[in-house]
Amino acid sequence: MSLSGPALSLISLLLLSATLSQAHDTVCIVGAGIGGASVAHFLRQYSPSTLNLTIRMFERNGVVGGRMATVNVSGETFEAGASILHPKNFHAVNYTQLLNLTVNSPSSDSGGFGIWDGEKFVFKTLSVRSKLPFVDRIVSLANSLLLFVRYGYSLVRMERFVESMVNSFLKYYESFETRPVFESVDEMLKWTGLYNLTARTLAMELADAGLSPLLIQELVTVITRINYGQSVSMSGLAGAVSLAGSGGGLWSIKGGNWQMAAGLIDRSDVVLHLHEEIESISSIGENYELNSTLGSSYTCDIAVVATPLDELNVQFSPSVSIPKRELQHTHATFVRGLLNPAYFGMNSVPEIPDLVGTVEDPDLPFTSISILKQHGGKDITYKIFSRKPMAEAILDSIFSVRKETIRINWGAYPHYTAPEVFAPFILDSQHLYYVNAFENAASTMETSAVAAENVARLILSRYFGSVPVNLKILSSSSDGGGVHVDL
Repeated sequence: MSLSGPALSLISLLLLSATLSQAHDTVCIVGAGIGGASVAHFLRQYSPSTLNLTIRMFERNGVVGGRMATVNVSGETFEAGASILHPKNFHAVNYTQLLNLTVNSPSSDSGGFGIWDGEKFVFKTLSVRSKLPFVDRIVSLANSLLLFVRYGYSLVRMERFVESMVNSFLKYYESFETRPVFESVDEMLKWTGLYNLTARTLAMELADAGLSPLLIQELVTVITRINYGQSVSMSGLAGAVSLAGSGGGLWSIKGGNWQMAAGLIDRSDVVLHLHEEIESISSIGENYELNSTLGSSYTCDIAVVATPLDELNVQFSPSVSIPKRELQHTHATFVRGLLNPAYFGMNSVPEIPDLVGTVEDPDLPFTSISILKQHGGKDITYKIFSRKPMAEAILDSIFSVRKETIRINWGAYPHYTAPEVFAPFILDSQHLYYVNAFENAASTMETSAVAAENVARLILSRYFGSVPVNLKILSSSSDGGGVHVDL
């Protein structure tokens, strides 16, 4: 008698479950940011209850969250790293619901926005300080009209360009029946039709989309400088993601976005090693040996690198090959004090927009200055982004009062250059994986989660590949239900 179809699939699944119940496998994850936390979460989410899996996570710092972090300025807490989430960041939306986190409401734009060229504001929106919603609405409509008067129909073309990219990106949330497991970033991008955006610059893509040179040189440039510290010469996909991060409905987690990583790690039953940096990863037969700066050694069946390798000194044996990549450093300077209106050619501080962005000019000392909180008429907390450290003399000229100054240097994201070349998800022929390979397409909290979800599926499909793994069936037995249920 021969078996086929559903009967064979059921027997295969039962054989897999029996095999997994006897196995005891260890996954070691290097990095406790959103990427590493998401890998741990999806491994638990998609694995059957019979899988006896140990997950170890190593973090060189004393806290989890990676590039999601907060800063304390005079007793007040503010986002210092990855700050904003898009309404269609569905993994982040699900994490927030799963972990019962509280969302900060999107802020209004009634405080105003200005584009500074080093001598004058070439464009300013209206700035009206009011706590009345209808006033905010009127101001928003008036500012939309001002934008349209300056940039015209190109604004609509920009919105269509971004919407097209977002719609393509949404394919990464499709069900397992239609969404493959991807072994390379190239394959992952080509499947959604996003790959070509990584082959050309944002400026080229926007010119082909019919945007005016004025819009590209001013508004688009300001956005890419704020979100990625780079100009429109960056690659197209990262630039499009940057533009999406300037739209409406943007949100964050009250108390800090790092809580997503912390909550996922806690739920995923992870053995967490804080203050422990991995300095070498060696392949020994079918296993991996990880050695830390504390002198400890760990044996793992699967190793996952979930932190950028560009500025880390991890030794691999045998060596691995990844394209050389530079990180774009963003210097975040937090100042509690008061801006100097004379620096901006103004008579009073209220005339200065709440968000000041700058055009592409190497002589300009900052990319943006924004108000984080207004404590009083002459007491405000500001956040400054710059490509280089802000010198004391420059800060003294920009501010009339400085009560407190805090500096943070982030190796924040790749320096994007078209055409992009991608590191592999699989660093060897066995089970050494690299989540951050996807960052050369775009670097956000959500893209890290999307890459991590694919890596988790890749681990399950390759490591247990002797019997085909039906991830959709397996996910039904996991705690919390499917991640795509309410998308």
